[in-house]
Amino acid sequence: MGRLNKTNTAPDFTSQDYLDNEITLNDYRDNKILLSFFRGAACPFCNLRLNQLITKYPEFELREVKVIAVFAASKEEILAYGGQQNAPFTIIADPTLEMYKKYGVEKSSFGMLRTMLKPLKMLKVIFSGYFNMKSIKDRPIVPADFLIDKDKKIYSAYYGKDFGDHIPIQEVLEWKN
Repeated sequence: MGRLNKTNTAPDFTSQDYLDNEITLNDYRDNKILLSFFRGAACPFCNLRLNQLITKYPEFELREVKVIAVFAASKEEILAYGGQQNAPFTIIADPTLEMYKKYGVEKSSFGMLRTMLKPLKMLKVIFSGYFNMKSIKDRPIVPADFLIDKDKKIYSAYYGKDFGDHIPIQEVLEWKN
């Protein structure tokens, strides 16, 4: 499937979170959702962003925005890396990329190159405490974020340009619907 946009209904899904709970899009009916797709669970850019989402989560709750994070990783990998952060929201393990395909999330070796050409972004992640060499072998998935309204319509589809490119947090906080 290609990229989604504002005219699309969010594709339904049924999946497992990293704690073995079944999760469906329908579980979040009547809620606004930030659906964030990440690379592997060891990705330092992903874990830095996950930490930002955890930090801002009380503000998301005040604005009635539920967060769902999706990693291209097994539940064991998530437990070893991102799961250590104890997110107050759902984290889905999708090692087969089933949800990624439904939402048109892309792979790009150029995304990795673009990331490496941003020295400030690289330094930030190196000194973040999340840097590790395991993520180098992860698939070159470029992040994507979707704001899904209460009617399950896509309000915004944000496809990143590099490994650390996500929808700005402020845009999520200013979302009115």
